[in-house]
Amino acid sequence: MATPIEQLGRDALAAKGWLGAYRWLIARRIVQVGIIALFIIGPIGGVWVLKGNLAGSWLFDTVPMVEPFVFLQMLAAGMFGFLSTTLIGVAVVVAFYALVGGRAYCAWVCPVNIITDAAAWARRRLGISQSAKLSPQVRWWMLAAALLLALASGQLAYELVNPVSIVHRGLIFGMGAGGWAAVAGIFLFDLLVAKHGWCSHVCPMGALYSLIGRPAALKVASPNRAQCDDCMECFEVCPEPKILPAALKQGMKQGLPARVDSALCTRCGRCIDICSKDVFAFSLMAPGLARGVKGDTGEKKRAWKKAS
Repeated sequence: MATPIEQLGRDALAAKGWLGAYRWLIARRIVQVGIIALFIIGPIGGVWVLKGNLAGSWLFDTVPMVEPFVFLQMLAAGMFGFLSTTLIGVAVVVAFYALVGGRAYCAWVCPVNIITDAAAWARRRLGISQSAKLSPQVRWWMLAAALLLALASGQLAYELVNPVSIVHRGLIFGMGAGGWAAVAGIFLFDLLVAKHGWCSHVCPMGALYSLIGRPAALKVASPNRAQCDDCMECFEVCPEPKILPAALKQGMKQGLPARVDSALCTRCGRCIDICSKDVFAFSLMAPGLARGVKGDTGEKKRAWKKAS
């Protein structure tokens, strides 16, 4: 039986205390705010830990980092005159997110996540249950459209309207009308139109990062899934709830591994925080071990694919 919205999280608070029930949320906010602060302290205090922005930056003036989505737009736009450091920067970022999970960027780095989390919280507080049914393919169409736009214009045209870029630049250099419009638009879209609408259905960056993170070593495991009491609280807070059944009792009945294997997982830790039974936990395993484990039968692997 699903837990009523007004009681959401109460069992976790009672079982784990405030810090235990919010530790991964707190950690994410510290990382998100910390990354923004590292960009800001350079111009303000002359301490250049990160120089640039999320599209492209230097770590300690030594390690280049280039956002993969921006790089793909550069290729589509015919901008082939980039330096070798650009290729190194893309490789550094891709390698990192291939290890920790591509969509960890969405939950731990992207500043828009703070806005969409606020909208999800407001939805629950206001009792808004209506939500537009968006196809899971929308984000892929958006990704294709952004690249086609770059191809047709010869410019990084999508970056002019990319909420991630707009909000991040605004936080560093001042929001302005465009920045606040992006914040309001994303918030109202998620609040009034579609639950987890932008990050889980529309954002093309999330689509690309899900591809990068398929072989990731860091996963959300479900070592105590037999203790699940079907309260459905993890489904309520997860931005991609369709990925959870394979890791819970449904997956256990099908003989699937006790973990969330879907590349759509953002590693946000919401399911870990909210669960009073400690069903979920972060786990490290050999990279690429996402399509089954040693000893899995072909039938189990086919069941995994069907469930995911």
